[in-house]
Amino acid sequence: MGGFFGVASTEPCNPDLFYGIDYHSHLGTKRGGMVTIENNVFHRSIHNIENSYFRTKFGDDLGKFKGNIGIGVISDTDAQPIVVNSHLGRFGIVTVAKINNLAELEADCLSKNQQFTELSSGHTNPTELIALMITQGKDFVEGIQNVYKKVKGSCSMLILTDDGIIAARDYWGRTPIVIGKKSTGYALAFDSHSFANLDFEIDKFVGPGEIVKVTPTGHTQLLAPNEKMQICSFLWIYYGYPSAEYENINVENTRYQYGYALGKDDDIEADFVSAIPDSGIGMALGYAMGKQIPYRRGILKYTPTWSRSFMPVSQDMREHVARMKLLPNKKVLEGKRIVFCDDSIVRGTQLRDNVRKLYEYGAKEVHIRISCPPLVYGCNYLNFSASKTEMELITRRVIEELEGSSTKNLHLYRDDTTKEYANMVEVIRKHLGVDTLKFSKLSTIADSIGLPKDRICTHCFDGSSWGE
Repeated sequence: MGGFFGVASTEPCNPDLFYGIDYHSHLGTKRGGMVTIENNVFHRSIHNIENSYFRTKFGDDLGKFKGNIGIGVISDTDAQPIVVNSHLGRFGIVTVAKINNLAELEADCLSKNQQFTELSSGHTNPTELIALMITQGKDFVEGIQNVYKKVKGSCSMLILTDDGIIAARDYWGRTPIVIGKKSTGYALAFDSHSFANLDFEIDKFVGPGEIVKVTPTGHTQLLAPNEKMQICSFLWIYYGYPSAEYENINVENTRYQYGYALGKDDDIEADFVSAIPDSGIGMALGYAMGKQIPYRRGILKYTPTWSRSFMPVSQDMREHVARMKLLPNKKVLEGKRIVFCDDSIVRGTQLRDNVRKLYEYGAKEVHIRISCPPLVYGCNYLNFSASKTEMELITRRVIEELEGSSTKNLHLYRDDTTKEYANMVEVIRKHLGVDTLKFSKLSTIADSIGLPKDRICTHCFDGSSWGE
C-alpha cells in the first residue's frame, strides 16, 4: 500500500509536511520520501524505513527542506519522490499505484526514446514510469489522462510544481485524496486523520478521476470527476486509521456497524467480546452493543519494541513478529467463553497461532467473528496484502481441497446462502481450531459504509470487476 501528503502554504511547509507524512506510516514500511521547492530548486530525500520510523530518518534533515510547497510519501513499493525535468518544466511526483501492465508501458516509453534512470531496485520504478507517461502530454492534464487511459490497475498522484501541487485521484477512485484547509494554506492527504493535530480541516474530497491544482491561496479544478466510482472497501475494513474519513464516512463508525450487525444476529452464548488489536477493536465494540455483552481486552498489543508485524523481509519472520507483539491476558481469559473480532483472514496461519495461545491461557470457548466476507479473489487494483498469489488465500486452498481445483465453482463459494459456502467456512473453522466462525455478509459491507454497492470495490469478495 502507501500514502502521501502535500502542503501548499504561505509559510515554510516543512513542519506540517514532516508530520503529515508521518501520519501515513500505518500504510507502508519500505520507503519514505520528501521533496520541497524554493526558487525552482528541489530539495529531496528518500530513506529506507524498513528498520526504523519515518520520523527518525528525516528529523535531523528537516532544516534542508526549504520552501512553502512540498509533497511526501510513505511507500511499500518503490523509492519516491521522483524529480523530472521535461518540456512541462521540472516537477516532483509521488504515487499510490498498482500497475499490472508495467512491462507493456515500459516498452511503450522506450519506443518513444524515453529512458529510465531510477533502477536501484533492479527494475523500473513505477513512479518514474508514471512521470514519463505524464510528459507524453502537451500539458499536465493531458499527461495525467494518458496515465488514466493506459494504466491497468490504479494510480493516484501528487505532482509538485514551482507554484503549487497538482492532485489526480485514480480514475475510478479506488484510493482517496482529501484537501485540508487552514489560515496559512492547504494540505492534500491520503488519510484525513493527518489533518487533526496540524489544524487543517477537511475542505474537499477529490472525486474519482478528478484533477485539481492546490496553491497556498486556494484550489482549482482542472478536470471534473467521473460519475462512477469504485473506492476500495478495505479502506474501512483494515487500511484506514480509525479517525480517518473517506467520502465523508468515518472509519471507526463503519467498523462499529460491522460488529453491531454481526452481534445483533448472533445466536451463540458468550461471556464477553474482545478484539485482535488494533483493527478489530472498533468492530468488537459494535458487536458488544449489538449482542449486549461486555467488551474486555483479552489480548493486548505490546508496541514499545514490537511495532511492525510486516517489517521483516520473510513471511515467516513477519508472522513471528506479529505473534510476539500480541499478549494474551490470562486472568481475563481463564474459563471464559469469548468472541474475538478481527478484520479479515488472509492465509489463516497467524490467526490460528493466536487462537492456540488463547486456549493455552485457559479460554473455555473461542468464537471468531470477521468484519468482512471471505477473501476469495486476489486484489487487482491495490497492493492489498502480503499475498502475491490467490493460492496463498486460505479460501482458495480450502476450495482446492473440496473441489480438486482452486478455481472451480467460485461463484458458489462467494455466496453466503449456499452449502458450498457453509462447507468452506466449516473447513476454515477446523483449520483455525475454534468453536465457531462467522464472516460478515457482503450486504453488510455496503450498508455499514453507507455507499451504494456499485460505488465500492468488492472484487476480493465477489470477483466483481469493471473499469480496469
